[in-house]
Amino acid sequence: MSDQAFLAGRLERDVVLDSLVRHSVPGVERVDLANGTVTRLVGAASASPPVPVTVAVRDDGVEVHGSGSPEVLEAVREWFDLDTDIDGVQDAFVDDPLLGPLVRERPALRVIGHPDAFEAAAQTVLGQQVSLAACRTFTGRLAAAYGVRVGDEELIAFPAAEVVASAELEELRAAVGIPLSRARTVIALAQAFAAGLRVARDADHGDVRAELLALPGIGPWTVDYLALRVLRDPDAFPVGDLVLRRALGGVSPDVALEFGERWRPWRAYATMHLWTADATGGRRTVAGAAKTA
Repeated sequence: MSDQAFLAGRLERDVVLDSLVRHSVPGVERVDLANGTVTRLVGAASASPPVPVTVAVRDDGVEVHGSGSPEVLEAVREWFDLDTDIDGVQDAFVDDPLLGPLVRERPALRVIGHPDAFEAAAQTVLGQQVSLAACRTFTGRLAAAYGVRVGDEELIAFPAAEVVASAELEELRAAVGIPLSRARTVIALAQAFAAGLRVARDADHGDVRAELLALPGIGPWTVDYLALRVLRDPDAFPVGDLVLRRALGGVSPDVALEFGERWRPWRAYATMHLWTADATGGRRTVAGAAKTA
């Protein structure tokens, strides 16, 4: 088994690294902007233990250091969305009055996912109605309280769903520093995962959405966001997201849905372009174009 592999696929390197920085969980991931790398534990869907992996992001793909196992490489490919026909997405948007300029500026923009479905789901719940910085802090506290430090690099293995599912409610609330209702949602989510919930591309998306929505404290925004990042639904469209609607000029969810109809079946990629434009200072230009589109 090689400890290094290259996975090809055009990327918007600066956008990927910015996303990794903004979503990285303290102790669980380390992002080195100088070298363009992210280091974390990556596991397979099987019972195999996660291994420390460093991924170097390049414009033409990613270099994976630490493990060349097929399971880990597949997880990394999924994480960085390297199997998507990004030229097909570009062709679908290039003539759109709103997205055309964005796709011409960043033609290789992909939907960066997550290598751990439960971690992504827990982080999304902890990010409800708080800033991204607060979300990272809360998720890091959850990992520190219930995860395990692994290897010489002392990376934290994010706690398994079974561990969080058995946590005492008040103990978890105090450890993470969140309201009791939010702690209850995190435990309910963990219990669902421990009972067999699979949030993955090859799962039945309708069943996953229904099961998530049945949990206390989980609503459409959380489900739509997980559909985009973890279910890998290319047509996921989180119309309740404030940043998405702000990029469209502060429109209502109904108006956002009207915009989205012309972007099917690639609305997740439209969302990424709008989020990226907002994050990189193109908000006014996009909003202005939206009003005339």
